[in-house]
Amino acid sequence: MIDGEASLATRAAWLYFAAGLTQSEVAERLNIQSTKAHRLIARASREGMIRVFVEGPVAECVALENVLAERFGLGFCRVAPDLGEGDWPLKALALEGASFLRQILERGEHKIIGVGHGRTLAAVVEQLPQTPARDVQFVSLLGGLTRKFAANPFDVIHRLAERTGAEAYLLPVPVFANSVADRAVLMQQYGIAEVYALAREASLLFVGVGQIHSDGFLVSSGMIKPDEVVELKRAGACADLLGRFFSADGQVLDLDLSARATSMAPADLRAHRIVAIGGGLAKVAALRAVLRSGLLHGLIIDEVTAQALVTDKPETTSGKTKTKGRKGK
Repeated sequence: MIDGEASLATRAAWLYFAAGLTQSEVAERLNIQSTKAHRLIARASREGMIRVFVEGPVAECVALENVLAERFGLGFCRVAPDLGEGDWPLKALALEGASFLRQILERGEHKIIGVGHGRTLAAVVEQLPQTPARDVQFVSLLGGLTRKFAANPFDVIHRLAERTGAEAYLLPVPVFANSVADRAVLMQQYGIAEVYALAREASLLFVGVGQIHSDGFLVSSGMIKPDEVVELKRAGACADLLGRFFSADGQVLDLDLSARATSMAPADLRAHRIVAIGGGLAKVAALRAVLRSGLLHGLIIDEVTAQALVTDKPETTSGKTKTKGRKGK
């Protein structure tokens, strides 16, 4: 049943923010008192009914974008202005990520978009306004279950379908299988193999970047065990992207855990256009490692973290010279 008061708050917010009416004009249009119009608009803002996108460059952020794109050979980079959020700039990243995704969908250039999962991507989708994209297919790039077969609370595929009306395909398997043999069996199952094949056809992959830490998302969500973090660190891993682990110099590590990941192999990833989103000073090492790998076409990052990457000395990618604006599939 539709909440009439919530509907009225939405209409008031639309008239105020989109149509540019004053609160008095909103009250007159809706035949309510001006004080009630004020309360309705405040409620709409408080309950997250409003998605605001401020279009236009910020000079300091543009300068950081140019340096990062040049240094790491990116096709593009977006730096979200600092909102003073502290260690984890989730809102800044979510707003910039939602703006990017909205523009991608409005242009309609990608018919199949692969998505990862995690807290940052989930926040991006929460900031995304209703954006019709019925001719687009979204597909999960790795399993959406923990080892206990509990649903990942930060799986974004269903939220994307709700926001866009697009078809969305989930991989109903754990992020990591119990063994390489188990992975092979899982990925050959009817339905799962088709979703995996669809992911390989995606023209854009939108993913998060994870750090290797005992308190990190992989452990807290039940994707891996604490003792596996110890093994990852011992092997030199400092970053995670779609279940693939990277050393500080950007090398993709050949690990048993990676071989059990229900995601594309590194060779397949290199054939795709990958846009990563991530930030926070705790992730500087992880972001630098993934950037050094040469896998990324684009990066969405916050201002403080971008500044930390820029002030570090220039990096070289993993054993090859990169060309700016590299495009994959």
